[in-house]
Amino acid sequence: MGNVVTTALGTVGALTQHQTNGASLWGTLSAPTFPFFLTNNPLPSGFPWGLLTAAGSNPYTQAPNTGVIRSYDFTISRGSIAPDGYQKDVLLINGQFPGPAIEANWGDVIQVTVHNQITGPEEGTALHWHGFLQKETPWFDGVPSVGQCPIAPGSSFTYQFRASLYGTTWYHSHYSAQYSGGLLGPLIVHGPKNAKYDIDLGPVFLTDYYHTEYFKIVEEIMKPLQSGGNPRPASDNNLINGKMNFDCSTVAAGDTTPCTNGAGISKFKFTTGKTHRLRLINAGSEGIQRFSIDGHNMTVIANDFVPIKPYTTEVVTLGIGQRADVLVTATAGNSQSAWWMRSNISTACSKANQPNALAAIYYDKADTNKAPTSTAWNIPDPGTCANDDLSLTVPYFPISAATPSITRTMVIDFITNATGSFLWRLDGTSARVNYNNPVLLLAEQGNLTYPDEWNVKNFGTNTTVRVVVNNPTPASHPMHLHGHNMQILSEGNGNWDGTTIVNANNPQRRDVQLVRANGHFVMQYDLDNPGVWPFHCHTAWHVSGGLYANFMERPADIGKDTSIPMVMKQTCTDWVKYTNTDVVEQIDSGV
Repeated sequence: MGNVVTTALGTVGALTQHQTNGASLWGTLSAPTFPFFLTNNPLPSGFPWGLLTAAGSNPYTQAPNTGVIRSYDFTISRGSIAPDGYQKDVLLINGQFPGPAIEANWGDVIQVTVHNQITGPEEGTALHWHGFLQKETPWFDGVPSVGQCPIAPGSSFTYQFRASLYGTTWYHSHYSAQYSGGLLGPLIVHGPKNAKYDIDLGPVFLTDYYHTEYFKIVEEIMKPLQSGGNPRPASDNNLINGKMNFDCSTVAAGDTTPCTNGAGISKFKFTTGKTHRLRLINAGSEGIQRFSIDGHNMTVIANDFVPIKPYTTEVVTLGIGQRADVLVTATAGNSQSAWWMRSNISTACSKANQPNALAAIYYDKADTNKAPTSTAWNIPDPGTCANDDLSLTVPYFPISAATPSITRTMVIDFITNATGSFLWRLDGTSARVNYNNPVLLLAEQGNLTYPDEWNVKNFGTNTTVRVVVNNPTPASHPMHLHGHNMQILSEGNGNWDGTTIVNANNPQRRDVQLVRANGHFVMQYDLDNPGVWPFHCHTAWHVSGGLYANFMERPADIGKDTSIPMVMKQTCTDWVKYTNTDVVEQIDSGV
């Protein structure tokens, strides 16, 4: 798993939690644990979801309707914190990085009111609820230019959608690369178990970290190459739950930013002999993460929002946006033992100045001020920039791959445009969205003709679409589809051979899949969710550079059963009012 960071790793941080992470408790021994489910609601047959089970209930057609609303209130504003000791201006939700947890039971309705208080300078914003199907509410997916206009500075907006899938996910801004500036947090939906465990320790965020403010990085990647543009910026550090130390002697000459050595690392408590659930989330900007815990095997029980047949591993690989729920049993030592948790950015795939993140795990009676002395697993990075083999990841609830009604092949490539800027393309187009004209709202009005740069793919009335993605580029890409779980039929080197399908009777399903450099992946999904669904690379700098498309699904049925709420058009009224007097610096794709 690579070399341990050799800077002083005392586990008593030199900075307070408020200095490193604002009002957040993530990464501290005071962070909350989570129940098997919330109980302030009806419990038919003892569970919020009644008699539904992980093995016997189709999550896409049998989600319960509990009638329970979980309400949250988020204020987005600027702040200054030092997650690794290097002081940085960031964007915060309720003063926290990472942001506050949203928690619900399967079938609840989640309601979040977002107040845009970003000033100095002002910015629009929008929050995306990663991985949710949004079958009843495609307009609340949270992508500006698709279902809404951005939330204007000084304005508020309320999202409301059903927790139709269960497991681990996250929410994040989908406005430019804004989430790289701090706008992200965990979202946990409790549902039926597919494996036994004792304690839910909640989210473990794995995030590459940049000391440069996000908008300056976007300027750097979009600048003409001849003027110093750099489409592949290097991260400065790697964080676990928003914390890590940094060697301040490596700060660039002339940089007078306050920097504190030994700021403090994240800590976790294990109960001896018990099995713990960890909800791993790669919420970074670019880095592929390789996660492990010294001396402990992990049992993987879910990928993204999909429970899988459990399998055991020492290392979990996650691309941006991907999640893995793992079980870890505290039997590797006595009750006084301590162990390193590690997440290393794969330097074969990602550009990182300091790729290795550490956190400390303490058994019940261990001294929580002492650093662990454990040794990493000796498992070299294979350098494939790929997820675990598809044969390992078998969904708990089986769904076979149907015969597609249409197959599309799309190629990922890149160009240098006329002004010298490096741009990514998907299916021949580098996307650039229009904040003022959301595609979904236009489609409801019957307007199905759009500029090429919006990169809209209209799949019409097809029932099942298969998409072959060939990636003859030297970079891997975590490809994310909104509104669906993709069935992953094949992935590997080179172009698809046109026939190979792994586990056709029950292929892996997830909402983000890594396509390796000079490789391919094949996915398909049923068109059972009328709307406009983004399909894009989740590397922040790649989607800023245009690696994005809108997949339109059954346009004649958009707004057919339920018309789009008028509040969506109000976001555009507010945005137009704001942009009539303020110039918006949309220098990238916009999403």
